[in-house]
Formats: sequence, C-alpha cells, structure tokens
Amino acid sequence: MKQFLETALEAAHSAGAVLLEKFAQPRQVTVKGYRDVATDADTAAETTALAIIRARFPDHAILSEEAGAMDSGSPYVWMVDPLDGTTNYSRRLPAFAVSVAVTRDGEPLAGVVHDPLRGHTFAAQRGGGATCNGSPIAVSPTARLCDALIANDWAHADAEREILLRWLAALAPRCRTVRGMGVASLGLAYVAAGWLDLYLARALFPWDVAAGSLLVAEAGGRITGPDGEPWRIGQPALLATNGMLHEEANQRIGESAIAQSKNKRPERL
Repeated sequence: MKQFLETALEAAHSAGAVLLEKFAQPRQVTVKGYRDVATDADTAAETTALAIIRARFPDHAILSEEAGAMDSGSPYVWMVDPLDGTTNYSRRLPAFAVSVAVTRDGEPLAGVVHDPLRGHTFAAQRGGGATCNGSPIAVSPTARLCDALIANDWAHADAEREILLRWLAALAPRCRTVRGMGVASLGLAYVAAGWLDLYLARALFPWDVAAGSLLVAEAGGRITGPDGEPWRIGQPALLATNGMLHEEANQRIGESAIAQSKNKRPERL
C-alpha cells in the first residue's frame, strides 16, 4: 500500500510540474466532442504520469482520460486524469488538478489529487486516513443545510444539465451558497478537507473520481448516488457530503424528481 501511495504522489507531482510549465505558454486545443476539449498539456502531463506508473507496476492495468484503457488482465487498475479542469486550463482560469488513483476490483486503495498552482496535495490510502500536504484532514461539522456551502460540476450534455438544474433548484434556496467547480477531483477533495459541505455532479468518469472518492471516505464523509443508493466507481452521478447533510440532501433531490414526474405532460395515445 505504501508503494502505491508513493507512486501516485510521484506521478501526480510530475504531471503537475508539466502543467505549471505550460500554463502561461501558447497551447494547442483539440475539440473531442460537444463542450469537450483537450490541450497539448493534457497529453504531455499524461505521458509523464503513466511512465512513472508503468516503471513501478508494469503488470497493472491503466485507465487514463486521454490514452484510454490499457488492460493487462490485472485486478489492479490505475485511474489517471492528467488534467482535471481542461476547460479552465485552456482559458487560463487558475483551477485545475491532477488525479491519480489505484484500484483493486473497483475499490480505490490509494489516491492523490494535486493542485500544482496552489500547492495543495491531497492524499489517502484505504484505512490510513486522508491528508493535505501531509496534515490530516476531516469533513466539516456542518449539520444544517442552511449553513452549507455546496458545489457542483456541469455535464457536457444538455439533458444532463437540465437534471442537475432541478437538483440545484431543490438545494440552492435552502443552503448558504453554491459554487461551480469545473474540477471534480477538487470538489471531492474540498469536501474531504471540510472546505465544502456537499458536492454533486452527473456524467463523471472513473478517472475524475477514483482518488477523490477515497479522500471523502477516509476523511469521514459519505458518497451515494443522488437517489441514496450505494455508489461505486463507474457510476456517473454522485452526491458527496460530510455525512450529516446527506439524508436531507437526498430527500430534497428526491422530492424534486417526484415533482418533475408529476408535472410531465401525458403522452398522446
């Protein structure tokens, strides 16, 4: 387990150094799909991170955002997002991170979320707690939704955004305020650190959340699907909280879904 965390840390820091070097430089932006872009920094940082992982664990499988899946048949899979927050980075908005995690049979064992601009490195290993820059972190003590600072991220697809808007319509009038992150890994890391009380999103990928979900769990938080059902890496929608707000948030989101269902017009026969 120690080797896993050390490797994740080295890979994340090395990729972060590449992102910092290229941040102020001209960049090449490639359109991958609707509202989905990549930059030359994504691939450069990924190459650096994957080289470190392959050198240490050549038999392990890899799932990385730009390179895709490299299946070796191993139960160990490294999930890497070399640049989480590409849209921010491409516009020089200073909010992005590197996410590196290793899983076994879908369960995260060690994970790192590294913010190279702010110098924040969040790390966790299963059963070993969570840290930021080496100091232990824990979720917030916020017990009431009206006191909560919540955050979200936006999916690419219009339909997914409409669903998220309904969730936010159920939560935003009852919380302190809402922030849009643009960096899913940091949204989860901030819940783990107690800087956010609640984070929700749809259409997330495994590399977005593998490290962050472990951070939340090890910091004492809770993650489920928005419907309150158990959540595992690979499910695109999640609700992450400090635990104390979870039931109320699930209830509000559920009520919004019921209301939407009642307001639908019946189909013509």
